[in-house]
Amino acid sequence: MEYLSHPVTPTIFKKGFSYPEFVKFTEQLVAENRTTGANQSEAYLDYTRMCLQRMNRWDKTAKVSPEMQALIESIQEPQFWLVITEAWCGDGSQSIPYLAKLAELNPKIELRIIMRDEYPEVMDAYLTNGARSIPKLVAFSENLKCELFTWGPKPQFLMDLYKEYRHDSKGKTYQEFLEEVYLWYARNKNKDLESELYPLIQASLIS
Repeated sequence: MEYLSHPVTPTIFKKGFSYPEFVKFTEQLVAENRTTGANQSEAYLDYTRMCLQRMNRWDKTAKVSPEMQALIESIQEPQFWLVITEAWCGDGSQSIPYLAKLAELNPKIELRIIMRDEYPEVMDAYLTNGARSIPKLVAFSENLKCELFTWGPKPQFLMDLYKEYRHDSKGKTYQEFLEEVYLWYARNKNKDLESELYPLIQASLIS
């Protein structure tokens, strides 16, 4: 638990989307053939459409283990979970639906989602190896008094996989690599995400 100054104010937190609002917002973007952020290329529009499809699929299929459910339900003090992402973020569409399912299990948890490019001062406080990588989850105690834990932008296995690809692509195109990543997410079914979050949440209760 870090009692450090951070740029997340109550106003910023409350301006964030709830998860259902974020899904509806993404639906509206897709209907209007646009996305969030400055890059409005056809590729990013395609990413956004795929993200919406993935979120809808995970909403129906994502499962929380009994162990994680018991841990979440044991939270007795308010926690405020802020997710930094963009509508086109592939990793976000794979992880955020699961985070939303966790938050739904306990009314003590409030989950809000903000767009990275709208709040650069927030994003820059939670860089990953100096990069504005998303999604990023930051959990706070009541009144945003202190940081409880952070997670993101993706499970460690994929962090290592990306590092290996940048070092040696082994002849794979980036699109081929992304297909490999998407297949991993589908097969893993949030197991690595859950295993990484569990000790972080558990430690937040002990602190």
